[in-house]
Parts: sequence; C-alpha cells; structure tokens
Amino acid sequence: MFKNSIPLILISICFQLVFVHCKSPFILGVHPLDQKYFSSEIIKCKDGSKSFTRDRLNDNFCDCIDGTDEPGTSACPDGKFYCRNVGSTPQFIFSSRVNDHYCDCCDGSDEYDGSIRCPNTCVMGGNVEYKHSNYISTVNDLDSIDAKETKNRVNLEDLIQKLEGLKIFLLLQVGVVLISFVMIFRIIHRRFRSRRRRHR
Repeated sequence: MFKNSIPLILISICFQLVFVHCKSPFILGVHPLDQKYFSSEIIKCKDGSKSFTRDRLNDNFCDCIDGTDEPGTSACPDGKFYCRNVGSTPQFIFSSRVNDHYCDCCDGSDEYDGSIRCPNTCVMGGNVEYKHSNYISTVNDLDSIDAKETKNRVNLEDLIQKLEGLKIFLLLQVGVVLISFVMIFRIIHRRFRSRRRRHR
C-alpha cells in the first residue's frame, strides 16, 4: 500500500515547495522594493504633504496629490502602477490605464476588476516582441520618475523576478524528474521480480 503512494507523496511535496515559494504578500501596483514603505499602519505621502492609514491604501480615493496612496487604482491622475510581468520586463504604467478594459501589463495585473480577462502573455526569459514594442514607452515612464534610481531598481527587480521564475521552473522539473525516476524504478523492480519468479 505504501509503495503505491510514493509518487503521490512526491507530487504533493513538489507542489507544496512550489506554492510555498510562490506565495508573497504584495500590494497591487507597488514595486517590490517599495513594499516596506507601505508596511506601517500610518504611511506618509511621498511628497510629504499628508499621512494616511493603511486601510486607505488602494481604496479608490486619492488622498495624496502624488498618488502614493493609490498605486493599484486609477483614482489619482499622477499615479504610477507597477506591472510585475514575471518572466518578461517589469514596467511602470500610468495609473489611468488601470482597469481601462485594455491589457497594458503582459501579466494582466492592471485589469483586476474582472470586467475583462487578460491572458498572461509574459514568456519565461522575456518576450522579445513585447520588449521591442514597449521599450521606448518604458524608458519614457522611467525618466519621469527619478530615472537613474528607478531604472536601477527595475533592472534589479527584473533580475529577481527572472530568478524566481527560474527557481519555480527548476522545482517543477526536479519534481518531474523525481517522479520519473520513481516510476522507472518501480517498473524495473517489477520486471526483475517477475523474471526471478519465472526462473524459479
């Protein structure tokens, strides 16, 4: 009985490893390096004009002139939304493009209200056509938001996301290889046992 459940146990372990590494609480529209900025209960607007409580974050009402409190909605006209685009190039888009019924992020994260379904078109290692067609607009967006610092952060985040995607891919491959080895071992073991029985 236990021998038959080994592949199921291995599959279960592989999926648990993948999902444990995939889960990361994040605030929609926020660059991963800025996540700590939003972790306290009282958050200051980045322009220093006001403070707001964490429950007013992404509440679809613009409290900060610079859009600090609405990174994941289109409530603030000067806001920026961060597309993670795991497997491709991350980018900032204007928050006015959030939930506008047009898929701006290749991962579809900008259309989360459910009114339109955006397929994830990000490709492991980056989508060449996507990078080529949006390179100019991405650079222009970055230039408008502290160009040098943001560009370095985006490059670092892109590298981190590609490594996370690669890690997940490798975990899945290791799981498949382990399951394959177990199945091959079981087949060989059964054949060997049946041959021994025939020769007796």
